[in-house]
Amino acid sequence: MAERLCRFWVEEDGQDMIEYSLLITFIAIACMWFVGAGRDPVKGIWTTANSSITVANTSANGGTPQN
Repeated sequence: MAERLCRFWVEEDGQDMIEYSLLITFIAIACMWFVGAGRDPVKGIWTTANSSITVANTSANGGTPQN
């Protein structure tokens, strides 16, 4: 049993897989944070663009909004 434990401690067979798993986890968490942080600014831009389109549509139709 002690020999197996020493061999497990010394060998590096699974080290690459663990490192890649940790890297993928970090990237996934960072992406989720960026998406959450960017939600409000994108919503503001979308709202502004929608308002501009609505005003342009109303102006183009002689002051009567059309759907």
